[in-house]
Amino acid sequence: MIYFLLLLGFFLLIKGADWLVDGATAIAARFGVSDLIIGLTIVSMGTSLPELIISVIASIDGSSGLVTGNVLGSNIANVLLILGITAIICDLPVHRNTILSELPFSLAAALLVGFLANSALGPDLETELSISRIDGLLIFFFFFLFMVYIVLITREDQQKSQDTEAVSVAPAPMQKSLLLILAGVICLFLGGKWVVEGAVHLAGLFGMSQTLVGLTVVAIGTSLPELVTSVLAARKKNTDIAVGNAIGSNIFNLLWILGISAVIRPIPFSVASNVDILVVVASTCMIFLALIISRRFEIKRGAGLVFLLAYVSYLAFVVVRG
Repeated sequence: MIYFLLLLGFFLLIKGADWLVDGATAIAARFGVSDLIIGLTIVSMGTSLPELIISVIASIDGSSGLVTGNVLGSNIANVLLILGITAIICDLPVHRNTILSELPFSLAAALLVGFLANSALGPDLETELSISRIDGLLIFFFFFLFMVYIVLITREDQQKSQDTEAVSVAPAPMQKSLLLILAGVICLFLGGKWVVEGAVHLAGLFGMSQTLVGLTVVAIGTSLPELVTSVLAARKKNTDIAVGNAIGSNIFNLLWILGISAVIRPIPFSVASNVDILVVVASTCMIFLALIISRRFEIKRGAGLVFLLAYVSYLAFVVVRG
């Protein structure tokens, strides 16, 4: 039964995020919000909800290894796995704003989390490394700054939307959109609860650490909504949503999810997880490198293949590390 609930939990997470994103995107379309902004905000937040639900439940249950493993593993998967697969489907042009603002913000968020996890701020830290409640509040403050930035560029984007590209999502009836959002939230809650219970059981059964399960099984499972969203967007040549979704989700994961989880309960941090933070930083730098090599500010198919090979290599390293 525990394995059935684990699989059912992943299904509900994916379906719930799908419904919530559909509903929220349809509502946003009514207000003339562009694809890039939708990808950076509603789609990123919606597809990050599985990570949020799992991290919050795991934090409440005291399963701290799942929190850090899930967030860091999902961020690595977002870049190396999701952008890798999406770039293989079609070249991914990256907007100037993304290169100058969102990508550096994502990189800074990873460095901030790494610094706070290895430093002592607040009374929660005694002898072991941790992300304390004060750390969580500081992380959440940077998330607030990111949301202020999003509001500013959204206003600018809406001013330009009258004589630029139209939103590709057709507005749906408001009542239907709200019902989709409600159904999505319910599915996300149940799915997150069952995935956490199943992952903890799986770790105990096979003698695996919660961090390992979080970095692999849970991270890939909770990244499925981002993967499906980005791949479908790429197939429709809607690359703005694909890129914005992956980068936005990474920022949400690090600042929104870790911030909330640490405020609920301080998160013990293993020194070994510094390697995973370095991989998050390196994967973001790989995006910059791919854009420079392309000379057209695109992530090309060749770079996508390199991303995928890097992800497979990382998974092999994590499993060997145990």
